[in-house]
Amino acid sequence: MELEDKSVIILVEQMFNIQEFWYPYYRLKEAGAQVTVVGSGSAMVYAGKDGTTVKADRNADQVAAADFDAVVIPGGYAPDMMRRHAPMVRLVADMFAAGKVVAAICHAGWMLASAGILTGRTVTSFFAIKDDVTNAGATWVDREVVVDGNLITSRMPDDLPAFLRAIIAGMKG
Repeated sequence: MELEDKSVIILVEQMFNIQEFWYPYYRLKEAGAQVTVVGSGSAMVYAGKDGTTVKADRNADQVAAADFDAVVIPGGYAPDMMRRHAPMVRLVADMFAAGKVVAAICHAGWMLASAGILTGRTVTSFFAIKDDVTNAGATWVDREVVVDGNLITSRMPDDLPAFLRAIIAGMKG
């Protein structure tokens, strides 16, 4: 398997986009990665926008960037909830600083802005948060996937195949 011996965090909070959570979850498992669902600690079980729930394996204050190869941040309204929890923001910043893959889709650009990692980067996101990411120092482009070093971004669920191809390539790096 292409990601055997690799480990990935998928962040979760209330109101996550179910496609942007479950597609990476199963695709990364299929590739052989060890997937750990990490929540903020605000709940034991988190509800997606369409009512699907997921239980976190760990809380953000219980994991360290050094133990993982990548972090995936789904969109929906969850990133706005995630960035209210310092351990989640710190985890994303630490992963980025360590050169690990940081992958964000849709509204997850909010977490990148809160983590302070957008200055000088080229990214994409759902168009509604374009101003947020540009005000945080990024150059925004309208593409299905953008890879800028260890930062991988996509716009919406339709971009998930390209997003996951880029994540897997980045982890194999």
